[in-house]
Amino acid sequence: MNSSSKGTIGRWQGAGLMATTLLGTGVFILPQMTIEVAGSGALIAWLILTLAIIPVTLVFGRLASLYPHAAGPAYFVEKAFGQTLGRTIGLLFLLVVPVGAPVAIIMTFQFVNALVSISGWAQVATELMLLGILCVLNFRGIQVSAKLQFTLTLAIVSVVVALFGAGGMNLSDMKSFSMNVNPDVSLIMAASGIAFWSFLGVEAMTHLANDFRHPEKDMIPAMMIGTVLVGFVYLACTFLLLMLPSTANVAMVGVFDVLFGGYGAQVVGVLGIASGLATVNVYTASLSRLVWSLSTEGVLPKYFTHLNQYKVPVRALNAILSIMAVVIVLAYVSEQELAQLIAWSNGVFVIIYLASMFAAVKLLSRRFLPLVCLSAGLCLLLASALGLNMVYALLLTAGLYPFLWWQKVHLMRIQCIRG
Repeated sequence: MNSSSKGTIGRWQGAGLMATTLLGTGVFILPQMTIEVAGSGALIAWLILTLAIIPVTLVFGRLASLYPHAAGPAYFVEKAFGQTLGRTIGLLFLLVVPVGAPVAIIMTFQFVNALVSISGWAQVATELMLLGILCVLNFRGIQVSAKLQFTLTLAIVSVVVALFGAGGMNLSDMKSFSMNVNPDVSLIMAASGIAFWSFLGVEAMTHLANDFRHPEKDMIPAMMIGTVLVGFVYLACTFLLLMLPSTANVAMVGVFDVLFGGYGAQVVGVLGIASGLATVNVYTASLSRLVWSLSTEGVLPKYFTHLNQYKVPVRALNAILSIMAVVIVLAYVSEQELAQLIAWSNGVFVIIYLASMFAAVKLLSRRFLPLVCLSAGLCLLLASALGLNMVYALLLTAGLYPFLWWQKVHLMRIQCIRG
């Protein structure tokens, strides 16, 4: 796999990209979804997941700083275990689009709906319009939106801090609340399976390593700053929703209205839309670079190797956005449930993360082994929590690997005949 040219993203812009990618579509929605599953145990789920994702972030950051490449995890796996398995992971990442894209856009649309009530095909048209915005944002490269997304991160954190301040939470409130936390392990595991969606993006940053000025110095700090900050934000939002329950469709809108006397739909809605677009923006950029990388290797058609004047693989970008558009329409027609789509997407990423951790065992020094083991353990726990929802990911893997192995053997035979 070939690498792309150096970029212009700095450490703090990278931290902004990381944070908005993780906050993204779920920042004001996932906490209420986990509460619906586990009640007060959701807080424990978020705390455990935040602590557990730190070693994963460190491992991915180290891999990206040593092996900066547009293919990200697929390249790490290829370096460790060979071309076929590496390409399998790369195509897995691409094939998560059919379930991941509608999840992200549907979540973003909930904030649009908080501002203006839209339903039916008008909803679909609005979601497709959001994809058009992404096309414009990506055309000149990810470094343009990186600056905007750092500002967005600060705005989201400021709103959460303001909500906490307005809530006037004190130690006696927290002590009283802590006595009623539900420690049901099965429910906490189920909530963690949903909450894992919030930390999808750790691996997406590795695709953008070559867009950093100094990936060897800035990748790990940028990814760690973003991850830790996001963990605190999700914990804070979950705590606020437990202390101030709301019946609003987007519960954080109700909390904002209670604490500030209104304007929740406007403030939370605008931030939710912007953050959702930011998340899909980073994933779109990551996927387009992965398509470009795979096309240079002959796995995908050479058509996608074209770069525009801003070094953006624009043909790959347009193809990915077109697929997203088709999937959004199909998801609406088939009436797929949001939680189900999230679980299927998470299953694919569990496989990608686990393969990357195995690769890290071979690629990184032994001092990283404890972090790699902890990260692999988290992946296995999440796979257990997802249960049957892992079937989608396992079927994709079982189908892709033999096909790519056959493709490789077939091409070798052709080369031998021609030789």
